[in-house]
Amino acid sequence: MAWRSKLSQSLRELRIHMCQTSVASKATREFVVKNYKDLKTLNPRLPILIRECSGIQPRLWARYDYGVERSIPLDGLSEPEINAKLEELVETAPQSKTPMHA
Repeated sequence: MAWRSKLSQSLRELRIHMCQTSVASKATREFVVKNYKDLKTLNPRLPILIRECSGIQPRLWARYDYGVERSIPLDGLSEPEINAKLEELVETAPQSKTPMHA
């Protein structure tokens, strides 16, 4: 799980949207409870935002450099599958553009 420490190198922000009570968000809630502390400890400067809204579809949002965002729906996924989706977002981060020098 070395990729977890690369989170802040690949992402500018991580957002997790979920419902507080729905069955569809159950695995997402479990993921947050089991993984938030570890992710934040390894990436203390990375904003990790947990957004709760009644009835919302669980979704993982990653914001990269230059405002590029990607999201993955988490409906029907287990906690380990959500972990794999987060790893996928980290490993497939868009390449940063190198600024041109005059």
